[in-house]
Amino acid sequence: MVNQPQKYQVIIVGGGLAGLTSGLHLSNHGISVLLIEKNTYPNHKVCGEYVSNEVLNYLNWLGVDPLAHGAIPIRKFQISTHDGATTETDLPLGGFGMSRYALDLMLFEKVKDQMDVVFDQVEQILFENDEFTIRTNSKSHYKAEFVIGAFGKRSNLDVHLKREFIQNRSSWLAVKAHYEYEFPEELVTLHNFEGGYCGLSKVETGAVNACYLVQYKAFKEHSGITDFQNSVMIRNPHLAAFFKEAKPLFDRPLSIAQVSFQSKNPIDNHVFMVGDSAGLIHPLCGNGMAMAMHGAKLISEILVKAFKDASKNRNSLELAYSKAWRETFGSRLYYGRMLQRLLLSNSLSHWGVQLVKNFPALIPKLISKTHGSTF
Repeated sequence: MVNQPQKYQVIIVGGGLAGLTSGLHLSNHGISVLLIEKNTYPNHKVCGEYVSNEVLNYLNWLGVDPLAHGAIPIRKFQISTHDGATTETDLPLGGFGMSRYALDLMLFEKVKDQMDVVFDQVEQILFENDEFTIRTNSKSHYKAEFVIGAFGKRSNLDVHLKREFIQNRSSWLAVKAHYEYEFPEELVTLHNFEGGYCGLSKVETGAVNACYLVQYKAFKEHSGITDFQNSVMIRNPHLAAFFKEAKPLFDRPLSIAQVSFQSKNPIDNHVFMVGDSAGLIHPLCGNGMAMAMHGAKLISEILVKAFKDASKNRNSLELAYSKAWRETFGSRLYYGRMLQRLLLSNSLSHWGVQLVKNFPALIPKLISKTHGSTF
């Protein structure tokens, strides 16, 4: 006798911030949820690890409190040009610093007893007869009415689903590591260098997270991460001081290639995409983690209402989510692209820093263009 696949109302593919948050939200409302994640917790990920306070009330509503788990309150922002010219301002909403190692684990500990979690790699997402079938690497398969895709920036599933953006190669590489270094707790900094930019901020352990994004064409001219840092990044005096004095806490930095900022569809093949699967804001905006959780809130609210009202017309739900996602994030992604072009130009970034030095009120206004309000 062939075992019948277990059925759920919702299956979430990917257990990062967006996947865990949507799972927590849905299961809190009594919806049967399966979360499939390929890696066990905890683990470090390439990430800026600064979170805007726009999601703090939402996390508290879900029953989790990052500050109670040691997250570092952050309220000031500093930016420097390639040659080290700086300006500083208060952050309009503020935020907190917390490693993905701790934040993902905190959310996982909350969800593991109220929904099913499977550690496996999804190979196929099939949609037939108004129902999803999920097949995994271990030959298991599951069925669901709805699927949420939270599998990150770039995945083999994007190839399987024939998503448009995956056909184009990306020119960006991201690198991250933790360091022991004297650094103000309340500050997040963004230091520009030739071909990229590096963010610094403290996390719950007291370590400084250094995460930078660099164009691959600039990076490939050097023999590796250390050579690039010592040859290019140190031309910015702030980064020169950091890499001279900071003590690495990882055996080696983490890196991820092919980081894509191309437009993505928030729905593909009837899968509701959330987090980086739906669209990636430039890390210089420092808001990708909050966006992932905000996106999880959007789709969770739509599905909770659909199950409550027994109004599960797929086309209507897809239109509602697509509209909500674009209204919430479309302008943020646009301004993120504009700011990146500005900062990657030597002359324009220097001019921009000088401008905001003379008119400091401009920075909070620019930041607000890539951040939401509290909810």
